[in-house]
Amino acid sequence: MVKTKILLSGNEAIAQGAIQAGCSFYAGYPITPQNELIAYMAKYMPTPPGTEAPRVFIQAESELAAISMVYGASAAGARAMTSSSSPGISLKQEGISYIAGARLPAVIVNIMRGGPGLGNIAPSQADYFQATRGGGHGDYRLIVLAPASVQEAYNLTQTAFDLADKYRTPVMILGDGILGQMMEPVQLSGRKIKTGLVKKWALSGCAGRKPNIVKSFFLREGGLEEFNLKLQANYALIKRKEERYESFFLSDAKIILVAYGSMARIAKSAMYQLRSAGKKVGLLRPVSLWPFPQQPFNRRNSKVKYLVLEMSYGQMVEDVRLAVNGKNTVDFFGRSGGGIPSEEQIIGKVRKIYHENI
Repeated sequence: MVKTKILLSGNEAIAQGAIQAGCSFYAGYPITPQNELIAYMAKYMPTPPGTEAPRVFIQAESELAAISMVYGASAAGARAMTSSSSPGISLKQEGISYIAGARLPAVIVNIMRGGPGLGNIAPSQADYFQATRGGGHGDYRLIVLAPASVQEAYNLTQTAFDLADKYRTPVMILGDGILGQMMEPVQLSGRKIKTGLVKKWALSGCAGRKPNIVKSFFLREGGLEEFNLKLQANYALIKRKEERYESFFLSDAKIILVAYGSMARIAKSAMYQLRSAGKKVGLLRPVSLWPFPQQPFNRRNSKVKYLVLEMSYGQMVEDVRLAVNGKNTVDFFGRSGGGIPSEEQIIGKVRKIYHENI
């Protein structure tokens, strides 16, 4: 039986993945380059006639309003989601901290654009620090997933909802303008829309049970520290269980390219060209940016050299250096503000490293 594929943009694939994952509440605000996502949700998210499972779409009056609505919907037990692009995500940071502090599941999508400030609408990866270091105030983390294809954007969005509920934590899908705008064939899963999920902690009415309390405010002396220790234990569990990555030709590689998202696609093409020229080059693509995949770096000997490639001036490279812990040489090449490292630039950088060090 031949399975049908449909042509979707990355933004549309994320929206479709969310709907099939049982997203029952979406609130967002338009901003380029993620507008196709909110447009798709506006069209297909509202409850279809004749169905029992209510689904709500709201175009909020601002990014701040949207993230606050997600907080409330999640607290009530909904599978809740919002999306935006870089400056819009900055505006949501206070709400994201509140959601993390209340231990609420939510999915947040950032289709990155150039910055800082209003910047431009070109692709960028300069929000890595914001995503992986929390972004708002307090000791909290987000699970951060970075798709590299439209198909993976669809798949990881469904994964994001499951992880958010499993760990009661916000999960971010971190893409960029390339991924959001490009179109590729997508194989839709046979997954049925999840409805009627029972969340015992949710504010769903207290008939027959004690009232639930959802909060991030702890005034009793020592109470906030106790809560934070519980958060850290949850994050430690996530780090043990949820590292994700993809690798190519690591076993014989003398130089390993490290890139994520759209940048990894360009790096992969450069890697194949270099291997066809006899250069022993591999590729390591982190899929989970937090937790950052430590395991594949631990297996390499000290002679292996890493070249980190980013559409920024050096953010993920810090996590790579932490992962190798001084054992390996880590080089970097990046561009930002709409600049995208090309295959030719990557190949030239690798040839220089090869010539100088190997």
